[in-house]
Amino acid sequence: MENALAQGCVAIRNMGCSGTTIGGNTSGFLQKGEFQLLSNYRYFKSFRHFRGSQEEAERVENNTEVINKVHSLDLGLAFGITNRLSISLTLPINHYDRSSLYEHYGNPKDDPADNPLGWSHTRFHTGSKGIGDLRLTGTYWLFDPEKGGKGNLAIGLGFKAPTGDAEVKDDFHKLTSTGQDTIINKYVDQSIQLGDGGWGISLEAQGYYSFLNRASAYFSGFYMFTPQEHNGIARGTISTEYPKSITNYFAVPDQFAARAGFGYALLPASGVTVNLGGRVEGVASEDLIGGKEGYRRPGYVISIEPGLTWAYQNFNFALNVPIAVYRNRTKSVSDKANDSHGDAAFADYLISVSAAYRFGGAHE
Repeated sequence: MENALAQGCVAIRNMGCSGTTIGGNTSGFLQKGEFQLLSNYRYFKSFRHFRGSQEEAERVENNTEVINKVHSLDLGLAFGITNRLSISLTLPINHYDRSSLYEHYGNPKDDPADNPLGWSHTRFHTGSKGIGDLRLTGTYWLFDPEKGGKGNLAIGLGFKAPTGDAEVKDDFHKLTSTGQDTIINKYVDQSIQLGDGGWGISLEAQGYYSFLNRASAYFSGFYMFTPQEHNGIARGTISTEYPKSITNYFAVPDQFAARAGFGYALLPASGVTVNLGGRVEGVASEDLIGGKEGYRRPGYVISIEPGLTWAYQNFNFALNVPIAVYRNRTKSVSDKANDSHGDAAFADYLISVSAAYRFGGAHE
């Protein structure tokens, strides 16, 4: 089971991108009565700011970039109901750290006279840690795996429950008019909230095809529908002049991910496979079902994804490192309404390490 985590401040929660038997994932065919313990660790650091597809390199040069560091561990259990139908339950455990200038004293002023104390260059941290949103997914292979064949195709249906805290608060540093430091406890940024506060339904698909003796093609993907418009959590004090502003509350946005590529059995006797593919993941500007308002940072990242897997008896290990080649912070609904274009920070790469262990069923 491979998971998607957008590489930056684009606020995509950790979602299950359905796995394949080829291409660096830890899941595959589960026999009737068979269990599989699943784990996946991911890390990335986002700091490169984009507005549309244009990078604002001056943010890093001026030390005004926002830096998100993400550590995420997914723990899961899958069970084979039949040889073609399986279910899996996954719970993420997340640790987020975010540092910035603008959320605290503010970014440096162009005129030093506007900042006589010189404190605007001070960088402070906020963060969150705990469980994320629980996911339950059912997967069905369209062709009987016991009959063999060069390929197969599976479809899946998933549900996401809002078990992750969407109201995490932390301390923010502010300056009084006399230059004194004060602490304000308020909601952390949407990108480091543990959950989005809403329910979700995902449609998933995966498949593979062996076209040579040791080579195969693979693909997988999902789209998460979130009928809830926003989670009712106010980003700040609601303006009496604009009480129905579309950015007053955090949105519960649709999310998507897809990956495809080729795998090659480098050392078949040792169970070592290398793979190379492409990957896209992101947050939709507008939801397909339900309302489209609420505050969000939509966008997507396209990556080249090299990887390596090793299968040993009932164990399976995988390492994937998607490297971003194109990043785009698309316009949100409020951007379009106000003829503006917000920015977001993205990472250069993502590290994903997976491990799985099968037991039960025919292995007993």
